[in-house]
Amino acid sequence: MPDTLDALLRPRSIAVVGAARKRGTIPAEVFHNLVHVGFQGAVYPVNPRAEVVQSVRAYASVDAIPDPVDLALLVVPAAQVLDTIDACGRKGVRAVVVITAGFAETGPEGVALQEELARRARGYGMRVVGPNCLGVLNAHPDVRMGATFAPNFPPFGGVAVCSQSGALGLAILDLALEVGMGISSFVSIGNRADVSAVDLMEHWEDDPDTKVILLYLENLGDPVRFLEVARRVSRKKPVAVVKSGRSEAGRRAASSHTGALAGMDVAVDALLGQCGVLRTDTIHELFDLATLLSSQPVPRGQRIAVLTNAGGPGIMATDACESRGLVVPELSEETRTALRALLPPAASVANPVDMIASASAAQYEQSLRLLLADPGVDAVLVLFVTPIVTRPTDVADAIARAAEGAVKPIAACMMGSQGVPEASAALRERGIPTYAFPEAAAAALARAARYGVFRSRGEEAPTELPVDRDRAATLLLCPDDDGAGRWLEPDEVRELLEIYGIPTPRQAMARSAEEAARRASELGFPVALKLVARGITHKTDVGGVRLGLRDEGEVREAYLAMIGRLHELGRIGDMEGVLLQRMAERGIETFVGATRDHEFGHLIAFGLGGVQVELLKDVVFRVAPLGPRDAAEMVDGIRARAMLEGFRGGPVADKAALADVLLRVGRLVADFPCIEEVDLNPVIARADGVVAVDARLRVVG
Repeated sequence: MPDTLDALLRPRSIAVVGAARKRGTIPAEVFHNLVHVGFQGAVYPVNPRAEVVQSVRAYASVDAIPDPVDLALLVVPAAQVLDTIDACGRKGVRAVVVITAGFAETGPEGVALQEELARRARGYGMRVVGPNCLGVLNAHPDVRMGATFAPNFPPFGGVAVCSQSGALGLAILDLALEVGMGISSFVSIGNRADVSAVDLMEHWEDDPDTKVILLYLENLGDPVRFLEVARRVSRKKPVAVVKSGRSEAGRRAASSHTGALAGMDVAVDALLGQCGVLRTDTIHELFDLATLLSSQPVPRGQRIAVLTNAGGPGIMATDACESRGLVVPELSEETRTALRALLPPAASVANPVDMIASASAAQYEQSLRLLLADPGVDAVLVLFVTPIVTRPTDVADAIARAAEGAVKPIAACMMGSQGVPEASAALRERGIPTYAFPEAAAAALARAARYGVFRSRGEEAPTELPVDRDRAATLLLCPDDDGAGRWLEPDEVRELLEIYGIPTPRQAMARSAEEAARRASELGFPVALKLVARGITHKTDVGGVRLGLRDEGEVREAYLAMIGRLHELGRIGDMEGVLLQRMAERGIETFVGATRDHEFGHLIAFGLGGVQVELLKDVVFRVAPLGPRDAAEMVDGIRARAMLEGFRGGPVADKAALADVLLRVGRLVADFPCIEEVDLNPVIARADGVVAVDARLRVVG
């Protein structure tokens, strides 16, 4: 299938509609940049009030241009954009970049204008970038298209950039020039009337000039399509993103544990992690990562060797690596023996390898070769602090020689002032990324290592389950209401979990003290008695949970105590009854949940359970449906994972059974999008399996 963005990023001819003669204005700068940078095609200024624009013959309209036009840049007032789109359509223009502002960012009238712009362009088969954008560029020597009003043009290289913000786009281009990072192409998508980040990922997926894709996004647009495309593209080349909008103000109100814990940023993190996209917190971190991935091999694992000529920075680097999930392993005995023979007795041949301040350029080169050859090392971080006896440029040359032909990535950290800028520049010219401090290098290596782990794993299909979906559908019927939906009755929840193979204890409902005592006797003691009441999520807060009741008398007493407490709180009208359950054997309380985000779909949650879930917030999320690897990673992803593994002689949890429950909940909500919220809390995990002791589920019609 032909690439519909070729006319945008590799045009043979460009019309600048609204090109101006007076420098210092956006219409003038866009035209000047195209000519000044040296675009390798034809450029046609369009201005009905000028015969010549900046020494180039101008045309009164697009229709008046005698030759074909691939791309048009629109820098006319917003009120003239629709007519200009029509003119471009009649001319056969294949793509337009609407730099003009005054559309959806201005309010309802602007939204309507933007929708009409997109509709007309579709009618002509034209692709649209913008409106309200900085423009586009392609730095390849055969193209050299600087179709932006940015004052700088970056060097050519393997990094493609998409920015939703024009202002940040300017900063990105300036930073690329400052650090010498080569750009293949750059697109400021603005209001995204048509061309989106997903479209650009698809274009760059097979672009031979692009090795790494960088995105600055304020929102993901269509999350489902983003997930599908990003997951595919990430297996071919790295995709990294800065996504704004992390604040607590984005958290939505919810009536379940899962909903209270899940917010927009949680959804974004879950989605990006599942599709292999690397998220950074800042533009600088994005560039740090890009310089590594665009010039070095992808790490095959997370084991890092640190080579230094100063102990302090070596310790800093080790701490920075380990705090970001990297491993600083022991070196092989063969490597340590070779290092001892090479370095003075005062040197340390552990990891980090401290060659001490007297280390020569030759020792740097030979030590680095040894570390790269160690089978237990996946990447090397080289630190250099300027001493009196060794010239930084000599060390840079030595590092570059050792790196020639290496299949493992190298990152360098050059610290000091005298000679260091020149040495750092020399390393960058040889394709070795350099950083001012160890923390920045460690952060880039950690993200690159996570990407290497992602890419080394095969694609995993969501798990299918042999369940009676028709039977489940009858339980999930929701009357047409005001959108609030309904909470399923306890018996309905138990039956639904049974259909999906999620273990639950024996249970029964009761609506009086005598019925509760009788039902408890039928279940067998000891029992738990739990309040069932509309609008009460945290039952323990109102005395709504009593455990270990040993006979009918204790059950009656507990029931009456609950009624009394609800009377005190003025909530007796909310009570629907009580749920009695045979007490589960003791184990580790965990939590499994799901909540429907109306942009991202269902989020699946796992963490420690009981009252700890919202107190500790030690919860991990994924987007449904899940595969077995997703589920296993969730169980291992909580900070308190050791609690599941017999911490200090404690109980051991069946982690495989927990992962199985996650898979089944993920399949349940994927099968039935009407499910709004699911809470299984606690799920008691023991060495011989799990049981969902308490469960709530809400559906919306």
